[in-house]
This record gives sequence, C-alpha cells and structure tokens, in this order.
Amino acid sequence: MVGCVVAELGHFALILASLVALMQIIIPAIGVFLMWPKWMHLVHAAALLQFFLTAIAFAALTQAFVQSDFSIALVANHSHSAKPLLYKLSGVWGNHEGSMLLWVLILSLFSALIVWFGGALPIRLKTLTLSVQAAIASAFYAFILLTSNPFERLAIAPFEGMGLNPLLQDPGLAFHPPALYVGYVGLAVSFSFAVAALLLGEVNAAWARWVRPWTLVSWVFLTLGIALGSWWAYYELGWGGWWFWDPVENASFMPWLFATALLHSATVAEKRGCLKSWTLLLAILAFSFSLLGTFLVRSGILTSVHAFATDPGRGVFILAILIIFSGGALALYAWRGSMIVSDNVFAPLSRETALISNNILLVVAALVVFIGTFWPLVAEIIFGRMLSVGPPFFEIAVTPFLVALAMLLPLGSTMPWKTASTAGLRHLWWVFLSAVLCGTVVLFLDNAHSTLGALGLALAVWLAAGVVADLAKRAGMGRGGIRAALWRIFNMPRSEWGKSLAHFGLAVTIAGISAITAWESEDIRLAETGDQYQISDRYALRFDHLGLVEGPNYQATRASMMILKDSHEVAQLFPEKRFYPVSGMVTTEAAIEMGFLRDIYVVIGDSQADGRVTVKAYIKPLANWIWLGAIIMSLGGLTSLLDRRYRLASVGRSRPRMTPSPALER
Repeated sequence: MVGCVVAELGHFALILASLVALMQIIIPAIGVFLMWPKWMHLVHAAALLQFFLTAIAFAALTQAFVQSDFSIALVANHSHSAKPLLYKLSGVWGNHEGSMLLWVLILSLFSALIVWFGGALPIRLKTLTLSVQAAIASAFYAFILLTSNPFERLAIAPFEGMGLNPLLQDPGLAFHPPALYVGYVGLAVSFSFAVAALLLGEVNAAWARWVRPWTLVSWVFLTLGIALGSWWAYYELGWGGWWFWDPVENASFMPWLFATALLHSATVAEKRGCLKSWTLLLAILAFSFSLLGTFLVRSGILTSVHAFATDPGRGVFILAILIIFSGGALALYAWRGSMIVSDNVFAPLSRETALISNNILLVVAALVVFIGTFWPLVAEIIFGRMLSVGPPFFEIAVTPFLVALAMLLPLGSTMPWKTASTAGLRHLWWVFLSAVLCGTVVLFLDNAHSTLGALGLALAVWLAAGVVADLAKRAGMGRGGIRAALWRIFNMPRSEWGKSLAHFGLAVTIAGISAITAWESEDIRLAETGDQYQISDRYALRFDHLGLVEGPNYQATRASMMILKDSHEVAQLFPEKRFYPVSGMVTTEAAIEMGFLRDIYVVIGDSQADGRVTVKAYIKPLANWIWLGAIIMSLGGLTSLLDRRYRLASVGRSRPRMTPSPALER
C-alpha cells in the first residue's frame, strides 16, 4: 500500500515539475524583455523547485524497483525480486522510460547548479539561459508523460517480474548510462547559453568563460561514459573488441567530437575574443548531435546492442523535439549570428590558427561519422538499396583526420597567441626525433610486419613528448636553476595542467589502440579437460576443469583455465557461459588476466557432442592503455575546472548594471 502511494506521489510530482518548467519559460523571459527584475528573479525559485519535484519522481521510481513493486508495468517488465540490489538500482535507468526520467533529472540538476554557482552571471543572460533549459525540459516532460510514463500501472500485478536484460546486469553498465547522460545533458547548458546570447546579441570573453566550465563537465562525463561503454563491450560481450563503430557508439562519439571542438573554440573566444560566431554554432551543433543520439537509441530505426526497442511513435516525438530545438536555434543563428563580430586579427602562424585547424579536423571527422552512420538509412529510403557501412569504412575515412589532429596538438600547444615564428618551435626537434626513433626501433624489432602499428606508437610518442617539451618550455628549464623551474611549473594555471593531462591521456590511448590493432594474437580451437597448448610464443593454456555453478539469478557453465608463462603458472582464469532462466538468455563472460603491457583474454563457447568445448584465447598488447588514457583525459578536464578564473566566475556575486543591449534597442 505504501509503495502505491509513493508511486502516485512520484507521478504527481512529475506532472507538477512539467507545470513549473512552463512557468520557468514564460514569466522570467517576459521579465528580461520588459526589464522587470522581480520577474527575472522568479527563475531561481522555479529552477530549484523543478529539480526538487523531479528528484521526488525519480526517488519514487527507485523505491518501486528496490521494493519490487510489480504493479508498475516498468518494474514488472525490467526487474525481478531475485536480482542483486545494484541491478535493481541500475534497472531504474536500464530501460526507456526510466532512462528518460534520469535524463530530465540531470537536466533539472544542471539548471539548479546554474542557480547555485552562477552568482557572477548577468541576470538577463542567466534568466534567458534557464528559460531555454526549461523549454528543453518541458519538451521532454511532455514526451515522458504522453508516451513514456514510468509510473503506468498494470490492472493485475504479476507475482514476479521479467528481469533486466542480462547484458545490462554488470557493474560497468550500471554506471555507463548515468555518466553518458550527464555528458549529453550537460551540452544543453552550452546550447542554452548560446541561444540566450543570440537573443541578447551579446557575446564576449566573459560569456566564453562562463560557457567553458559547463562544457568541460559535459566533456569529462562523455569521455568517462564512452570509456565505460567500451570497457563493458570488451569484457562482457565476449568478442574481445573495444570499439565496433556501432551506430549507437557513433551517436555518443559525434557529440564528443563537437564538444572537444567547442572547448578549444571557447578558449580562443575567451583569450582573444575571436571565433565568437563559430563558438555559438559549435554549442548548438554539440547539443543537436546529443539529441540525435537520443533519437537513434529510442526510435527503433537502427539495430544495436545498446538501443532501446521502442515503437516508432516515440521516435517521431523525439525527432520533432530535435527539429524544433536544433532547427530553431540554427534559424536564430542565421538571423542574429552576423551581429556577433570578432575584431581581433592574428597571423597565419599562431595558436589561433592551430586551434581553428583543430576545430576543422574535429568537425569534419564528426561529419564523416554522421554520413557513415546514416547513409545506409538514406540509401534504403531513397534508393531502396540495403547497404552496410562497417568498421573498415570508418577506420579508413576517420583515422586520417584524427591522426592529423594528434600531429597538430604539440605545435598548437607551444605557439604563442596572435603571432608565432618557426624559431619558437625549435624545442620540438628532439620531440620529432624521439618519435622517429621510436617508430624505427619498433619496425626493426617487429621485422616490419606492422608499419601502421609502428607509426601509431611514433605518433603517441610525438604527442606525449610534446607535452613534456611544452611543460619544460613553460618552466624555463636552464633559466634560474631547477628549483626556480619547478616553482614555475607547479604554479602554472590549472587549465594549463589540465590541457597537458588531456593531451598526454590521448597519447596513452593512441598507444593502446595502435598496439592492440597491430599485434593482437588469437587462438581458437576445440579443447577438453586436461589439454595444454601454446597460445603464443611465451604463453600456454591448460584446461583444468569444466563444471556447473549457481549464481544469484543464473546458472553457469564455468571452465577453470591455467595460464602458463615459460612453463610457470601465472594466473588461473574462470570463463563462463551463463543462462538466465527468467529471460531465457545466454551470455558469455570472458575471463581476463590483466597486465600493464598485455591482457590474456579467454572465452568459452558451447559444448560439443564429444565433450569438447570451443576455447578462444587472445593476447592483447597494451589493451588497458585505451581506458587508462581516457581516465587521464578526464582527470585533465577535472583539473581545468579547478582553474582560479572559473572558481571566481562561479562564486562572484557582483551584478553588472542592467542596460538594454544595442541589438534589442534596434
């Protein structure tokens, strides 16, 4: 009985939140254009109340999952009383309706954070930003309440639920969607700032300084979310890959590319007052592509292990949201963008030019991914042809742009603003020679079997050594002694440290990708208990035992495998094939002996009539460097958030005098 009351309370709170969001759009916006301060300040209370009500709704749904309230259709369809608590909690967002509720919860949280930490924002910009946030929220509240109600009840409650998809019953997938959603939704803040600035006709260095930390937060969580999804696919799906260019993987990668471009563009707008219009456009496109990802996951037009199986009607609703907000913002940009003028000039050889080149490479890479993802749909709809665009296309079409980007980063990082000279790049000669030496040594040791692998590692060295060279230059090594150099380097702005960490993390990821792509080895065979065989020059596998085990909500066939290195036992692995009775699904659980320089990856297949089992064993060089690099990149973003100027921008309480903008006076 209590559960029923709580669920109804959650539903009612969600309806109230949608009404508050409507109020947050209209009243404060009127206050902005009529210059009524009291009406503008209502936006603060509305944003906080909207977050409070949405949090109540989300807490009520969480309580229904924890208590296994099967009178709610969502709980009955996606939970089971025998599930571990972690997966009951992750079941809240491991489905379409619950994930959309998490989406609006995060959106309302960001609005509340703008209220709490946006003390230095001009009141008119802050009010319009929160009104745009509320408009986005209103669209998704309507979508949830009209098509995807998470509190919909069943006339007759079943005794037991159907359970969560077994592929989602994993710690990695418990945290992957929330991290990704924070990244997606965080881009709404940059979008809202851009639309508000276009409405006011005011974009300056201060605006870029306010936009950048919100974009950084989004970028950090997007990076972590993508990395978690890649890691989950690596060890959970049993195929041993870390990226497959799946359409829904691409849907998260495209906003990440635009967000990365936006971060660099906002830096130019903040430091030099350039690229203002371009920064506005990137803010609009970044969020538009995050909405596109939401559409791809929920429309049913693409088949993916990541996608929610939903009806086309929901996809049409989200498509309408995408068209209204993205189309409306782009139309506003076309109308008002020409009023945003950048008057600073810079030389062809300068940091500004390097960052513009950086932006072009990132945007073109994103557009290539977009074309490759959607072209099969276009071909089927327009030409009636069934096409498949797979990993080879993306690897050939996208990789050159990302390689060019990595080659450019050390050059751009060390160049001064406005103008640079080739003399100022002389310190990069030793970096270049180090990269060439690394590639040459690798080619020699590998007998030139993998030229691309050697080039990839050389690129990673170029990027990592470039970070070191840039730090050494800033520290003034050889000028004033070691102590003075260390003092200078440790007193650099946190944003510079963050940039260095992010670039170094990218180098680590490139090294991991290059090594696993070039030198992964594979052994597939039928084996039986007692077999021992070589899986590489140094490693052997001994099949010790095969038996049945009982899990909390599954039965598994588990193998016991011993890894031997030069005839010495080094690790025991337990790969499994699991069967989940509730859903009737079978999953493959890989066993991985993780190391800093390599992973040994073992999976088992189905048993044969003669008792033998298919065993797949892989040696994956530097596999963990892929995700280690992503973690370092995320730490770089978090370090940049600690920069003094962003802290001052968030805690300041000064209020500029409210004067009509020249654009509005026209």
